[in-house]
Amino acid sequence: MAQLVLFNKPYNVLSQFTDNNKQHASRRETLSNYIPVKKVYPAGRLDRDSEGLLLLTDSGALQHQIAHPKHSKEKSYWVQVDGAITEQAIKQLAKGVPLKDGWTQPAKARMIETPDIWPRTPPVRFRKEIPTSWIELTISEGKNRQVRRMTAAVGFPTLRLIRHQVGQWQLKGLQPGQFIILTV
Repeated sequence: MAQLVLFNKPYNVLSQFTDNNKQHASRRETLSNYIPVKKVYPAGRLDRDSEGLLLLTDSGALQHQIAHPKHSKEKSYWVQVDGAITEQAIKQLAKGVPLKDGWTQPAKARMIETPDIWPRTPPVRFRKEIPTSWIELTISEGKNRQVRRMTAAVGFPTLRLIRHQVGQWQLKGLQPGQFIILTV
């Protein structure tokens, strides 16, 4: 039996237990600020400026199954983008987009209403003359900053990124900084 921690990673928190950057080490929050569980390790990553579901486990085999690209574990995101996204941009995201390191695989993409989520601290910048819109994007690969690069490639830069599902595991009402432990 393995432990699996489902953690709602807040904005501006590193996806590791220690900050190896000595210049910022005393100022940047890490997983150790939130998770007192010993001997669990992240299965995948979320960038510091992304929020949402981060899985941690004490099982190397489970960590590999969740994080390794060959297992193609789907990851779903709620993405707030700059501008009123178009149906054409959604179709491009679904088909795959060219990035500097190659084409992305086809994704599941759709426009959504603003999800029922917590406010972000600090808030996303607000510009009265430029609308924002929300999409749900599901990918099964994990290129570096892939979702942000995909939305930028179709002309709608990401303002806020929240991962709400990895495989069968979901946030399910966890607030930022909260976690639950499952036995799998």
